[in-house]
Amino acid sequence: MRPTGEQEELRAAVRQLLARNPGPDAWGPLTGQIGAAGLAVPEEHGGAGCGPLEIHVVMEELGRALTPVPFLGSAVLTTHALLATGDTALLPGLAEGTSVGALAWAEDGSWEPSTVRATARPGPDGGWRLSGAKDHVLDGADADVLVVAARTAAGVSLFHVPAGGPGVRRERLVPMDTTRPQARVVLDSAEGRLLGADGDGERVLARVRDLGCVALAAEQVGAAERCLELTVAYAKERVQFGRPIGSFQAVKHRLADAYVQVEAARSIALGAAYEAAGEGGGEGLARCAAAAKSACSEAFSAVAGEMIQLHGGIGITWEHDAHRYFKRAHGSAQLLGSPAAHRGRLAAELDLTSRQVA
Repeated sequence: MRPTGEQEELRAAVRQLLARNPGPDAWGPLTGQIGAAGLAVPEEHGGAGCGPLEIHVVMEELGRALTPVPFLGSAVLTTHALLATGDTALLPGLAEGTSVGALAWAEDGSWEPSTVRATARPGPDGGWRLSGAKDHVLDGADADVLVVAARTAAGVSLFHVPAGGPGVRRERLVPMDTTRPQARVVLDSAEGRLLGADGDGERVLARVRDLGCVALAAEQVGAAERCLELTVAYAKERVQFGRPIGSFQAVKHRLADAYVQVEAARSIALGAAYEAAGEGGGEGLARCAAAAKSACSEAFSAVAGEMIQLHGGIGITWEHDAHRYFKRAHGSAQLLGSPAAHRGRLAAELDLTSRQVA
């Protein structure tokens, strides 16, 4: 499992662009020059018609740079939600990058599709009225395409809600990881348009969660790799007792352990991307996604922790990037479900008992 030459060219282009534009302003060049916003969108709807492997490459690079752009929320989660519903009207704007999408889904910290409690009832004009509150909505404060999961009499369904419409209140959150913009979205009889079939939302969200976990695992690998690179470089130049600290056996062992964790996570994440791309038939996507999200979350958290420890005092200062990677590691570990939750999913997929999992 190795990226193709074209995928490596994409990686190089994204890395060079992010080196010049490391902040939120990178979204313009990413969409205009590289077409990142439309990677997952079919060509007939204005996108590039690429798949999970290309998304994997871009997410790795975004993870390395901790770039705060709406790629995961808009180009992955919202785009795949629309594709899964079969409603393509909103895709061209997302593909061009002229619109930014947000998928309002999680409630009370839960990403389980079956736990959606926001409600949708038929409106007097033939539309729908949605009420409820959504947490951890990626890029939700700035998005102009808002896709909301709510429960109807038929079950969980997805709706397009005008972001600036009546009955919609968006509150910008200040999460621990400030490089991942999030919002709380509160709906009070907000107008909505049904996307896809009524009651089909659990199926759609389950697929979106799997594809989102695969993409997020790639981001975690890229960030963990960068943590290790920075730590190795520091260990070579930081002198203690007349020697670089990287020459001490205890430090070597810790760096070697971190390297093993990064490479193991890389293999799991890439394997999940191949499964999502259909290379393995796609039947094991749920298992691969759960395994990748759990393993890569824990690997990134461990390596980010070692980065702070091996940098010593400078590693806990605001001036150094170590704290940004550490916060991203622990924030992304909970996004789309905790490692423990995904181990539970994996156990259920493999028909293991709770004692076997423990």
